[in-house]
Amino acid sequence: MEPEKILNISVDCVVFGYDITTKSLNVLVIKRFLEAEGKVLVDDYVLTGYHVYKQETLDQTATRVLKELTGLTGQYKKQFKAFGNPDRLTNEKDLIWIKNEEFNLRTITIAYYFLLKTEDVDVNKNKYQAKWFPVDNLPELGFDHKKIIEEAYEDLKIKCLSEPIIFKLLPDKFTINEAQDLYQSILGIEIDNRNFRRKLINKKYIIALDEKQVGVSKKPAQLYMFSLDLYEKMFKKNYLINI
Repeated sequence: MEPEKILNISVDCVVFGYDITTKSLNVLVIKRFLEAEGKVLVDDYVLTGYHVYKQETLDQTATRVLKELTGLTGQYKKQFKAFGNPDRLTNEKDLIWIKNEEFNLRTITIAYYFLLKTEDVDVNKNKYQAKWFPVDNLPELGFDHKKIIEEAYEDLKIKCLSEPIIFKLLPDKFTINEAQDLYQSILGIEIDNRNFRRKLINKKYIIALDEKQVGVSKKPAQLYMFSLDLYEKMFKKNYLINI
């Protein structure tokens, strides 16, 4: 038996994933489709989200929603804003959708974003028909989810300059160029290569490994890792990256 829900409070999750091959920052959204009498009434995408259960904290709801969507736990998450505009669910398609769901028209949603690697999610076997889209090339979205994604993205841009959260999106072992590509993808700017390299490798919690890339056609690059332990001990309040 499903736990009792709070029908006018939900949690919506913006799932950011980085594809290191295409150098693309992506958002994971799910298919929303409704057909009646041979006519397609709703055909778009939405963020994953759900009502809060009465015995849950908001963080627990967000963790549950992500696990149901991706099977993943322990990912970086941040609660960044509440959305409670009284008109946020009154688009024509949204009203049609809501008629078929257990939903309150005046629903306040608490928004979170998560950071993970795109390859960690098997979208081919996903029961929600989840799909990755580049953050700058989103499909048609239902509800106010385009606005939620945009605000999550703006928060991420600010956060990545003050905390080392980008390493949640990179492999455990990465090159300096891969870190630079990720910053450029998030911030949407070109970064001076020499200046970025000097600043990053001078940080004591960026550890040079006795390893290089394998399986590449060009000269293999030095691999590095981020040490969370060193960061927390030495520079927790002094991360700032001046791009």
